[in-house]
Amino acid sequence: MRPVVLCFSGLDPSGGAGLQADIEAIGAAGGHAAVACTAITVQSSQQVFGFEACAATLVKDQAMAVLEDLPVRAIKSGMLGTTDNIAMLTRLFAEQTISSKTPFVLDPVLVANSGGSLGDEQTLVAAFRELLPYATLITPNTHELRALSGEQDLHSGAQKLCAQGTHAVLVKTSHDFDSGDIEQYLYVKGDMVHQSTLPRLNGEFHGSGCSLASFIAGRLALGNELITAIKAADRWIAQTLVAADRPHPKDSSAQLIPNRFIAFK
Repeated sequence: MRPVVLCFSGLDPSGGAGLQADIEAIGAAGGHAAVACTAITVQSSQQVFGFEACAATLVKDQAMAVLEDLPVRAIKSGMLGTTDNIAMLTRLFAEQTISSKTPFVLDPVLVANSGGSLGDEQTLVAAFRELLPYATLITPNTHELRALSGEQDLHSGAQKLCAQGTHAVLVKTSHDFDSGDIEQYLYVKGDMVHQSTLPRLNGEFHGSGCSLASFIAGRLALGNELITAIKAADRWIAQTLVAADRPHPKDSSAQLIPNRFIAFK
């Protein structure tokens, strides 16, 4: 069958982010998405109103059902929601339930993109630092990178996370709205090995970070090298944003939803 990516993430009723973004992006990359739901959120395409996290035992049981049934070739995590869920995933790697050779893309979600706290940030950061060494790649936005590393300078922050055991960090400046084009920097073992520039489009997009990380995971499941997967993801995400759906066409400030079903060129 198509290479399987097991995704740990929350359910977004609007379909813009979370598990639906994972499923669509991994399908676009050529893989099959299996999911372990970490939380049920109450949100629209514009705003988060609340969420209820799934118990860590339930999330683990979902994951084990997949791992014992399907040939999982990569792992992707997004919104984990609680320190218990982060610790549970950490244990799956530490105990070799998930092989350390399985590519793992970690999108370290601390705050929902459309607003809403996911818990005490310092507590979540402390839990994430135990999980980071198992990641093949982490894809933080600038806020998440600064929170995880304790550094304001993005390059110093990426290097610090690598020094603490993270294999690779993809720095994204998409959340720095006062900057020009979106710059991305890939650090592997502390060295910057790739840089790319994406045009900054008008508006904000709901689920673009989920989509990018999941597409990369899908390509890693196919056997792509990391830089190859990221270059393909850059081309794909740019196309999804240009073709994005606009839920509220009369509101120029409303978030758009990436069109992940476009034909990838």
